Amino acid sequence: MTVSSDENSVDTKSSLSKLAPVEAVLFDVDGTLCDSDPLHYYAFREMLQEINFNGGVPITEEFFIHNIAGKHNDDIAVLLFPDDVPRGLQFTVDKEAMFRKLATEQLTAINGLYEVKKWIEDRGLKRAAVTNAPRLNAELMISKLGLSDFFEVVIIGDECEHAKPHPEPYLKALEVLKVSKEHTFIFEDSVSGIKAGVAAGMPVIGLSTRNPEHLLMEAKPTFLIKNYEDRKLWTALEELDKSVGAGVPTA
Repeated sequence: MTVSSDENSVDTKSSLSKLAPVEAVLFDVDGTLCDSDPLHYYAFREMLQEINFNGGVPITEEFFIHNIAGKHNDDIAVLLFPDDVPRGLQFTVDKEAMFRKLATEQLTAINGLYEVKKWIEDRGLKRAAVTNAPRLNAELMISKLGLSDFFEVVIIGDECEHAKPHPEPYLKALEVLKVSKEHTFIFEDSVSGIKAGVAAGMPVIGLSTRNPEHLLMEAKPTFLIKNYEDRKLWTALEELDKSVGAGVPTA
């Protein structure tokens, strides 16, 4: 299927229909449930400047998007502190503590999230959060968004042998939920996350929350949406409902 960020060239009507009947929906957390990247960017920028990283010149948002957003902390530590990885790992621990403080006060849900939540609940679908975030971060964000009872399981990249962009976290979610990839789809906002979902063999709906659309498209999502209010998403979900209905024998 030809995929494009242009609404008119995306065949949303058939993009999810092949999944009918859907069994589960999987979500990333950062940037997918909530617009948290600005908080991460702020924490990295301020803390790196404090230690005179890059000669004290603050990192740019472009640097953050290309080198940090969506990546696992182990990889970020190597990137930022190639000559002292243990220092880099401790830096990421301290940065996450700063992020949690900011998130406690400033976290907000992506527009339309609770409408999608209701759509999923009304159909009795299984659901999991799958993230490269540390468990403390993930559980804080999920709790702040009022989703602790919504997710049946939270899969953490740190707790898998391989984090995203490896498909293992998403494959583990399928295993725990006891569902098949042929009847499951994913919401993701980062290049590494989309790559992980695609490699796991599932359709991925990409959210262009903060990351540039052209970078997200290179990871081959099924289609992109601005947020959960996007008409493309609801067109696809309506067609999916029709596909389920068409497969139900009449009395």
